[in-house]
Amino acid sequence: MVAFAANSLLCREALASGGIGAASFTLIRLVSGATFLWLLVGLRQRTWAVGGDWLSALALFGYAAGFSFAYVGLSAGTGALLLFGAVQITMIAHGLRAGERLTAWQAVGALAAFAGLVWLVLPGVQAPPLLGAVLMIGAGIAWGVYSLRGRGGASPIRATTGNFVRSVPLALGLFAVVHVSGLQEPMAAQGVFYAVASGALASGLGYALWYAVLPALRATTAATLQLSVPIIAALGGVLLLGEALTLRFGVATLAVLGGLLVFILSRLAPHDFGQAFEFSKSGDIRDESP
Repeated sequence: MVAFAANSLLCREALASGGIGAASFTLIRLVSGATFLWLLVGLRQRTWAVGGDWLSALALFGYAAGFSFAYVGLSAGTGALLLFGAVQITMIAHGLRAGERLTAWQAVGALAAFAGLVWLVLPGVQAPPLLGAVLMIGAGIAWGVYSLRGRGGASPIRATTGNFVRSVPLALGLFAVVHVSGLQEPMAAQGVFYAVASGALASGLGYALWYAVLPALRATTAATLQLSVPIIAALGGVLLLGEALTLRFGVATLAVLGGLLVFILSRLAPHDFGQAFEFSKSGDIRDESP
């Protein structure tokens, strides 16, 4: 969870310090992640073949690009909360569209989480920049789609590796468009270091650790653990980046994470909360964390 929160901290610090541009950060992050994961698969599984597909790679690229451009104006904690909330709401909406039913407590939790996101982005003195918020919510939707497409795969690390590799030419295209348009992006050594760390360590190593511990966790335990990511990112932003916690962010955090926690826990007590909302038995939380 610290590794996942570190993505927000590294991206925010890299862009806020002016050490690198969003398109450059996206490209270096995806190249670094693809390289690390490809080497990991080759060394551990004695094969250089990877999985994945182009539609999943497009969703991964959409997440990474939206994530980077959103953090031009968002704080680390706000960005993580928007991202995490959008991912979970996307996956809940998919379940509803597939014909699954919510109990009363699950409906309360889902509505509270959605209301928290709406409250966070409503116009006001403490509201985050609208464009950044929209981009981060879009990134969360893209990651939710990516997670749904990757559920139940036989080898999630190989699939993720293949999707990272396929996302690189898409990131190159974005990089070329930005630079052809005349926009000059900085690329200082410090910014490049943050991008490499985000791709190879926070993303590549973080995913490898996540997939290693998932077999020992119940799906609901894994989902509950992920509620800590926005909190870790917010605390890291305060302690490491000098960001301030606002009342609006606090209220939104309680609504979003509290609502999602009610939604998850309602699945653990069917006698008290009614029939649980079920994703597929193949592992609904397998690919869910950015």
